[in-house]
Amino acid sequence: MKDLSQTETVIEAKGLDLTFQTADGPVQALRQVDLTVEKGEFVSFIGPSGCGKTTFLRAIAALETPTGGTLSVNGMTPDAARRARAYGYVFQASGLYPWRTIAGNVRLPLEIMGFPRAEQARRVEQVLQLVDLEGFGKKFPWQLSGGMQQRASIARALAFDADILLMDEPFGALDEIVRDRLNEELLKLWARTGKTIGFVTHSIPEAVYLSTKIVVMSPRPGRITDVIDSPLPRERPLDIRDSREFIEVAHRVREGLRAGHSYEV
Repeated sequence: MKDLSQTETVIEAKGLDLTFQTADGPVQALRQVDLTVEKGEFVSFIGPSGCGKTTFLRAIAALETPTGGTLSVNGMTPDAARRARAYGYVFQASGLYPWRTIAGNVRLPLEIMGFPRAEQARRVEQVLQLVDLEGFGKKFPWQLSGGMQQRASIARALAFDADILLMDEPFGALDEIVRDRLNEELLKLWARTGKTIGFVTHSIPEAVYLSTKIVVMSPRPGRITDVIDSPLPRERPLDIRDSREFIEVAHRVREGLRAGHSYEV
C-alpha cells in the first residue's frame, strides 16, 4: 500500500507537550506526543472529548503554541509553515460569511493573498468543480444544505492549493446519510489531489473508513495510545465497512480507546 523507499515526512512531533494557563491553574492538554505523518497520508485523530485532538491540529496550524518538545511542518516551524501557506484548515462549522456568495467565500483567501482577479476566478471555478458544487457559485450559504456548506468550506481551504489539509471534525453535525456521502466524496477528493490530510473525528467507523493511519488518543492530558496503519485498499466502497478487515481495525481502535481510559494521570 505504501512505498517506504519514497516516503517524505510532512509533519513530525517529538515529545510534544502543551499546557494551557487558566484561572484555575495549568491544564496539560498534550503530553509527550510523538508522531510522524508522511506525504499523501490520510491521518485521523480519534479519542474522547478533551483528549487534545483539536489542540494538536491547532498546534500544527500555529493556532496554539506547544510548551515542550518539537513540532515541524514541511521541515519548518508551524508558524513558518503558516506564512508559507503550507495548509488549508476546515473547521467544525463551515464559517461561511452569509453576505458573500459561495464563490465569494471561496475567493476570500485568494483576495487576501493578492492573487490576480483572473487567477482568482480560475481557482474558484476549479475547486467548486472539485467538490461537486459547480453552478452554485452565485448562491448564498443560507441557500445551501449543511453538507453543501461544508463542501464549500473545503473548497475555500483548497483554493490556494496547499499541500496539507487540516480538518477538525467537519462532518460531526451532519446526519448519517449525508456524512456517508461526504466521506465517499472526501476519499475521491483525496485521491484526485494527493493532499496530506489530518482529520479529527469522534466516529470510529469514519476514522477507519477514511484513513491510511489512525491515531488513537487518551483522555487529558492527551497521549497517543496507538497508531494503526490501515490494511484497507485506497479505493473503498461504503460496503467495505462490512468486511472482516474493517471490523478488525475498528475493534483495535475501540480497544485503544478503552486502554487510554486506564492510564494513570
